[in-house]
Amino acid sequence: MRYPANILLAGAALLLLIGRAAAAWPEKPVTIIVPAAPGGGADASARILAEKMAPVLGQPVVADNRSGAGGIVGSQMLARAAPDGYTLIMGNIGPNAINYSMYKKLPYKPSDFTPITLVLSNALVLVVNAGSPYKTAGDLVAALKKEPSRHSFGSSGIGQSPHLAAEMFKQRVGAEAIHIPYKGAGPSVVDLLGGQFTFMIGTLPGSMSNIQAGKLRALAVTSAQRVAELPDIPTMGEAGIKDMVVVGWFGLFAPAGTPPDVIRKIYEVSAAILIDPEVVARFKLLGGAPGKYTPPEFAEFVNAERERWRQVVETIGLTAAQ
Repeated sequence: MRYPANILLAGAALLLLIGRAAAAWPEKPVTIIVPAAPGGGADASARILAEKMAPVLGQPVVADNRSGAGGIVGSQMLARAAPDGYTLIMGNIGPNAINYSMYKKLPYKPSDFTPITLVLSNALVLVVNAGSPYKTAGDLVAALKKEPSRHSFGSSGIGQSPHLAAEMFKQRVGAEAIHIPYKGAGPSVVDLLGGQFTFMIGTLPGSMSNIQAGKLRALAVTSAQRVAELPDIPTMGEAGIKDMVVVGWFGLFAPAGTPPDVIRKIYEVSAAILIDPEVVARFKLLGGAPGKYTPPEFAEFVNAERERWRQVVETIGLTAAQ
């Protein structure tokens, strides 16, 4: 098919304009939406990345907490944002994988997002208040089975990995406990410190400082191997809880339609930051490791996570209304 000259010229002009825009990016501050409250893994990873990106880009990079509805509030904001590279999101396993199978209706879909790179991955950790009588995972399981109506667990929100991991934990050990969802890891940790519920399976970045300070007691980690920062804490398997390997993750996304050159530049800057020894050390203190995925690799990873958690949600029979 032959196109009229005016259409060809218009197309060439548009490509030139996009190319110039990408070359000039960024010309103003960049915002990284954090779809959770301050204090959790999404918040920590976004703030570390923003801090390091700003001097490289020559523009302020701001982490903006927009918590609510298991990450849906912040994710919807990104889906509606202009695809110009100035609004990004620190996505995670909840809104970008679990929610698609758990909610019958969502105000966004996978195609609304352009995956850029995996930023941080980490094990989850089963924790109780340091003043709790439970010294091991076995102690906790015995208490849950003995008096299920007395016990509850907190999470960073419905459909987030701590919620689904705790539901999986209940299923694996054959026990019950009431779920108390919060608008992020930070508020849930505060209430666990205050003794408002029995236990939580939280992210290591959101729990590590309080474990190290002796305010929370770690009973088991969800990784296949022990975590170097908590060498004395058993894995779930070592604690007698089989088939309980869960890894949380946080990654950078842009709105669909963001120019490829802008995506490439964000990825390249992020990739350089994620191998910075200082950043690697800071992530290690949080109990996590930096990611190394290119945009296509990260897209493939996210697709696989969506399918993996669909199977878990269907097995558990978990649904939520939006």
